Amino acid sequence: MSNNTNNSTTAPPPPGPDVERRTAVVATAIVGGAGVAALAVPYVASWGPTDGAKAAGAPVDVDISGIPPGTMRIVKWRGKPVWILHRTPEMIRVLHQDTAALADPDSKRQNYPTPPYVMKDPALRSIRPDFLVVIGICTHLGCSPNGPFPAGVKAALGPWPGFLCPCHGSTFDLAGRVFKNKPAADNLAVPPYRFLDEHTIRIGEAPVHA
Repeated sequence: MSNNTNNSTTAPPPPGPDVERRTAVVATAIVGGAGVAALAVPYVASWGPTDGAKAAGAPVDVDISGIPPGTMRIVKWRGKPVWILHRTPEMIRVLHQDTAALADPDSKRQNYPTPPYVMKDPALRSIRPDFLVVIGICTHLGCSPNGPFPAGVKAALGPWPGFLCPCHGSTFDLAGRVFKNKPAADNLAVPPYRFLDEHTIRIGEAPVHA
């Protein structure tokens, strides 16, 4: 596997896929209050697989230590946007209150099966309560929703914070669960992922003992 750096023609052979420096385009959305203002700031990070490795589906390692509570980072995996939302305690609290407004609160539908290792608490759909990891593609027709938005900012979300698909109006809560009576019938997909340590998520691999 080659290393996409400016010194690639003179540097010694690359070490291995686990220690290569990688490039990925990411974006950060800053959120506030119950979690959520809607500011997106794209930037380039220095880790992530090479383009060739990504195209082949290589796992992507993400350092989450720099994602402040209430903010979201987007990384690319297999050409898809993967959202990593650092949820605040208030965000988590709200997810236990919006159940009646959801189409599939326990993620039982199987069109996009939710991995069992994120279902310890169905309201959170995550390995750790504070970090949501989902594929940011609407399950209706494949647009990428916007957000997260705080409660009261988007009429389509009613009293809840969450995400809004700009194409046909589907809305999702802060666990990627779709609200009732929307074009999309399914919750956002959860990619395989696991924690390598407290500060690093590997997207593309399920937990060893999942």
